[in-house]
Amino acid sequence: MVANYDELLQQLIASALKEDIGEGDHSTLSCISPEAKGKAVLKIKEAGVLAGMKVAETIFRFQQPDIVFRAYKKDGDTMEFGETAFEVEATVHTILQCERLVLNCMQRMSGIATLTKTYSDKLVGYKTRILDTRKTTPNFRLLEKEAVAIGGGHNHRFALYDMIMLKDNHIDYCGGIEVAIEKAYNYVQQVKPGLKIEVETRNLDDVKKVLATGKVNRIMLDNFTPEQLKEAVALIGEQIETEASGGINLSNIQTYAASDVDYVSVGALIHQARSLDLSLKAVVEQ
Repeated sequence: MVANYDELLQQLIASALKEDIGEGDHSTLSCISPEAKGKAVLKIKEAGVLAGMKVAETIFRFQQPDIVFRAYKKDGDTMEFGETAFEVEATVHTILQCERLVLNCMQRMSGIATLTKTYSDKLVGYKTRILDTRKTTPNFRLLEKEAVAIGGGHNHRFALYDMIMLKDNHIDYCGGIEVAIEKAYNYVQQVKPGLKIEVETRNLDDVKKVLATGKVNRIMLDNFTPEQLKEAVALIGEQIETEASGGINLSNIQTYAASDVDYVSVGALIHQARSLDLSLKAVVEQ
């Protein structure tokens, strides 16, 4: 999890509520007294892996710190149609203003966690672990990456600032893989000691060049076939962490994992996930 998670979550919630409420929730203002109290429950309408419970409580408390929040399930739990995830008691204004943001977050996060679990289950018994990527929704990366972790995956770098990754465009603009590595290594020593360096390789010759430098923490093996990947991983051995990327999906991930590569990165965990069906329903006591 990113170091300043709580701060970033507060910023995300503030921005999202401002976007949704704007000058005021006129639907609620027009017909509900500001003093009115209410209760609502989150109903599960589709099977999967539940994610976003802590986020939901934080959203409600952002608007009204003294809410009563009763959790009946937790992040990472298997969920089934008809179950209740939580119950919240607050002013009706708080419930209605937060409803859509809570649902948008939880539906999206649950979809990502569910898809990630499907992928990670494929890797049971293998050394390989699954990583997400930066192929995320702008301004929603924090929760998408949290959902990956809830689903059993691992987070790659959170953003451009927490790891150096020299990809094909960096290498081409720089004039070659050795030049790019040397410059990045010197930068780390002078500017950001301890920052890890990962380098993308496109063939076995690139891999040999990277190994010869001795200045890299992880080698990305991009768009290698399973056969090429096995050869590259055998060449690298335990010298440097390895990561396979490109063209990996549910149907072939085990073939890639059979190479004993340390990681496989799959952008589809996030950008191909489908939101799951949840609903927030008012509880009106007769």
